[in-house]
Amino acid sequence: MRLLFAGTPAVAVPSLLALMESSHEVTAVLTRPDAPAGRGRKSASSPIADCARENGVAVFSPNRVSDEAFLQQLVDLAPECCPVVAFGGLIPPQALDIPIRGWVNLHFSLLPAWRGAAPVQHAILHGDEITGASTFLLNEGLDTGPVFGSLTQEIRRDDTSGELLQRLAVSGAQLLLRTIDGVASGELGAVPQRADGVSLAPKITVAEARVQWGSPALHVDRQVRACTPLPGAWTTFRGDRMKVLPVGPVASGGELAAGAVDVSRAEVRVGTGSHAVRLGNVQPQGKRAMAAADWARGARVESGELLV
Repeated sequence: MRLLFAGTPAVAVPSLLALMESSHEVTAVLTRPDAPAGRGRKSASSPIADCARENGVAVFSPNRVSDEAFLQQLVDLAPECCPVVAFGGLIPPQALDIPIRGWVNLHFSLLPAWRGAAPVQHAILHGDEITGASTFLLNEGLDTGPVFGSLTQEIRRDDTSGELLQRLAVSGAQLLLRTIDGVASGELGAVPQRADGVSLAPKITVAEARVQWGSPALHVDRQVRACTPLPGAWTTFRGDRMKVLPVGPVASGGELAAGAVDVSRAEVRVGTGSHAVRLGNVQPQGKRAMAAADWARGARVESGELLV
């Protein structure tokens, strides 16, 4: 089939590569416009745009998919199907009907669970033990279209959202390829999603990524892992923001007030709403990430000071 691939971040690259290496023809990619990135906040193209250009594939990056100029380009391109992985924008109704076999979306959850922009983060945050990926036919709803197929993935005890998403990106690429093969052959149909088990996964904001030290230790652990690497869990110390990377195994014994630190030569513990957790790496504002014990020595942190 003639394909137009829609995607933006690095997690979409395995799917694009799998399709480019298949018997299908990836005629172009649709991606988000260049955006500021990195510490210097210089304008940069998306990983999907970079991958496409490296492989000689045309790149479209309209400000809005609904732009008349792009819609006409899509009509002229005449893709039979448009695979989508983490595009990061809405596909308007007038674009949905252009490919004769529709837009096939790879979503990183077991639909109808965790519909929305941050399914992996919410799966970790809510303590799910199993997640997965689904392919479905895009419609005007929020991840509500009928499902072609799915796969399951165990959530490990120490998984961050970045680590889990990377595994799902690799396995999901093969699921998407099998789906496109089945759509092309006419052997695969889509089945409506169940009416029960629906949950929503909106984007986690920077404000929501502030560590809630008053919550139980289990929730603190999940919150930090869910927000690593994005949007990045954080707290404040002496009025300055500090990024918190995954905490260590939950410590036993020793009661500490929520947010209070206990400093020893080897580790830094922090009180929560239940029992203390051990800090792993931290990243003070404007500095590199470092072991919590090194941070405490350099900042001369005293036991009893607070993370807020």
